Amino acid sequence: MSVSVRIPTILRTYTGGNAEVSGEGATLRDVLAKLDSDYPGIGARILDESGKIRRFVNVYVGEEDVRFAEGLDTPAPEGVQISIIPAVAGG
Repeated sequence: MSVSVRIPTILRTYTGGNAEVSGEGATLRDVLAKLDSDYPGIGARILDESGKIRRFVNVYVGEEDVRFAEGLDTPAPEGVQISIIPAVAGG
């Protein structure tokens, strides 16, 4: 299933500067695997060594934060927008 993935500025070096790319997969896990296949190295910036979403990265499928949904098994329906958002800290 084709989806759009919004890429944060910090990761656009992997996508040739593109702010949005196409992705494919039935679940978020599938989309991220395809994304890493198409743009090598980007997956390691989103997922940690154990394959979980990094602590300071937020991912939304549509309007839903996947941490409160089914995590990497969150369905990615045709045409949905997936947003990858790095957490911002300040003080």
